[in-house]
Amino acid sequence: MAAKIRKGDKVVVLTGRDKGRTGEVVEVHPAASRAIVRGVAMVKRHQRQTPQQEGGIISKEGTVHLSNLALADPKDGKPTRVGFKFVGEGDARRKVRVAKRSGVEIDG
Repeated sequence: MAAKIRKGDKVVVLTGRDKGRTGEVVEVHPAASRAIVRGVAMVKRHQRQTPQQEGGIISKEGTVHLSNLALADPKDGKPTRVGFKFVGEGDARRKVRVAKRSGVEIDG
């Protein structure tokens, strides 16, 4: 099945402690149904010191389940569901994602 949320998308968090926050998707793990969103679900990690890296407590993004994310509508930035449609004719026909809220195509 085609991915509804992809790397580089602007998403809105629907539930959890970061509800309402927006960010860009940095990574998607489809097998685990999870994504890493820049600036959302920050967790603390204890890092051991190495010759290349300083030790201490560092903050990094944790993963968020895909069901708790919604794509931000390109028109107004509010959460929207994602649909698909085909554009073009014959061999030039391709599948594109569409925002259900406004009907705007998401990928060019």
